[in-house]
Amino acid sequence: MSKILITGAGGGLGTSLRKSVASWADSVRLSDVTEITDCAPNEEFVACPLGDKDAVQALVDGVDGIVHLGGMSIEDTFETILDSNLRGTYHIFEAARKAGKPRVMFASSNHAIGFHTRDTELNGDSPFRPDSLYGLSKCYGELLARYYYDKFGVESVSVRIGSCFPEPVDRRMLATWLSPTDFDSMIQAIFSAPRTGAAMIYGVSDNLETWWNNDHARFLGWKPRDSSDRFREKVYAKPYDLKPDDLAVVHQGGGFAAAGHFED
Repeated sequence: MSKILITGAGGGLGTSLRKSVASWADSVRLSDVTEITDCAPNEEFVACPLGDKDAVQALVDGVDGIVHLGGMSIEDTFETILDSNLRGTYHIFEAARKAGKPRVMFASSNHAIGFHTRDTELNGDSPFRPDSLYGLSKCYGELLARYYYDKFGVESVSVRIGSCFPEPVDRRMLATWLSPTDFDSMIQAIFSAPRTGAAMIYGVSDNLETWWNNDHARFLGWKPRDSSDRFREKVYAKPYDLKPDDLAVVHQGGGFAAAGHFED
C-alpha cells in the first residue's frame, strides 16, 4: 500500500505501530496535536486538530488507508468527547468519502460493550452496552463506519481494542490483553484483505480466558499468535482486594463500569 495515515500517532498505540506500518507501507503520514520530531525517512508529520473539518480534509487527501487512533482515549467530559471523538471521527469518515474512499481502521474499544457481564461470550451480533461517555462515543464511531459503507461505500474495520500493552498488569487484562505484535499484524491484515465492508473485530490476543469470539471476522485472515497465559503467575502474585460482586469484576468494562458518571 502506498501511503498510510495514522492519527493519534503520538500516543502509545501510534508510537508502537509506526515501525510496523513503515515496514509495509511506502510512506506514512503521522498526525497528532503535539509535534512528532523523530520522523523516519518515509514518514511525514502533519499537525491536525480533529475538530477542524477543513484541516482533516487536507490531512486525508492523498492517502490510501487511514489508521484512526486519534481522539480522547479515556473517560472525560461530554464536551471534550464531543469534539475529539464524535466530531473528529465524523470528520475522518467524511474526508475519506471525499478523498477517493481510502479504507479506514477505526479504533473502537471494549468499553463500547463494557456493561456486558464477564460470563457472557460476545460475538459479531452482540449489542452495544457502553460503560462510559467514552464507550458511547465508540458506539457512535462504529455506527458511523456502518453508515459510510452502506451509503457511500467507504470500507472500514472497527477494532474493539481490549488492553494493548507490553504485558497484562492485572487479572482483568489476562482476558482483554492484546499484544503489540498481534495489534501490528491485525493492522496489516486489515489493509491486506481484498474487502472488508464495514467489519468489526475484537482486538484481543489468543488468551486462555476471553469473553470475545472473532469467528465472524475470520475472512480478514488475522489470527493472533500471543497469549497472556505466560504472565498469569506474575499477575496473580500481586495484591488483589476486589470481591466477586464488585461491579469492576462483574462487568467486562472493569473500572469504567464501576465508576460514577464523569460529570457528577
